[in-house]
Amino acid sequence: MSTIKDVAALAGVSFTTVSHVLNDTRPVSADARRRVLAAVEEIGYLPSAVARSLRKSETKIIGVLVPNVQNPFFAELVCGVEECCRLAGYSVFLCNSDNDPKRQQQYMRTLLEKRIDGLLLASAGDAASLAKIFKLASVPAVTVDRLVPGARADRVSVHNQAGAHAAVAHLLELGHRHIGCISGPAEFEVAIERVEGWRQALLERGITPQEGWLVESDFSSAGGYEAVRALLRKHPEITAVFAGNDMMAMGGLRAAAELGRKVPEQLSIVGFDDIELSSFVYPALTTVGCSIKELGREAARVLLDRIDNPGAPLKDVLLTPRLVVRESSAARA
Repeated sequence: MSTIKDVAALAGVSFTTVSHVLNDTRPVSADARRRVLAAVEEIGYLPSAVARSLRKSETKIIGVLVPNVQNPFFAELVCGVEECCRLAGYSVFLCNSDNDPKRQQQYMRTLLEKRIDGLLLASAGDAASLAKIFKLASVPAVTVDRLVPGARADRVSVHNQAGAHAAVAHLLELGHRHIGCISGPAEFEVAIERVEGWRQALLERGITPQEGWLVESDFSSAGGYEAVRALLRKHPEITAVFAGNDMMAMGGLRAAAELGRKVPEQLSIVGFDDIELSSFVYPALTTVGCSIKELGREAARVLLDRIDNPGAPLKDVLLTPRLVVRESSAARA
């Protein structure tokens, strides 16, 4: 492996001159700069990122921790984060906790040990353990759609309750009165807020949600499939379903087909998030959400701003989701 001294020897300059050219720390003549850059190109010299990070106290690396990379929501989110960070000269280290609290803690520690310049956390659960790690770390941080008690971190989130309310209000306007809800795990803040939006919309129309209309699931398509099957078998009066995310709603489309409930003629289904895939399933899914990539870009912008301005007041950015009406919802027959 070539070294800075090899570059200096080939260029006919001192290794300190090479350092000044590569790090732009002192003016160097145009001729010397040209010879140094030519030598770097010829021998394929790569500066030590470790040495640079120790010298400048920065690594130009952003750590991103998500709970499930198989979920298209997080894949789209990370694409937005990476795009913004790349344009700002940062690389992204992505860690997938696979919904395992212990693995999440391990990755948090690993990222912090790698001296990342900032942390973007898009995860759920185990808030107490995360809070302990945050207290030990002074790294700038942003959380997506969640609060970590006691952590000094900015937050970028979607207005989950308003989005769920808009989805259910849409179904109510179509004449549905028996509207079930498939929620994510009850310990997740996102799931709680979306259930509250469902309940609030019904109560405002004078409809009391019946016991059994709410079924808890796990934000997966398989979970949504099982939950909608159970809901429709126990409560055949249900004519519409609000699912806490698009993945569960897609599972619900399959369950409805197997049970002989045509969508949307006999059953309307509405999701949440507006992932890209939701417009390509059949029937195309009615949903609520913001641009997920833009959510990722906004979270990255807030984090980069925190890195540049560590003493600025904390931000709590709230994005308002919009209703996207497609083929899976229709007026009650």
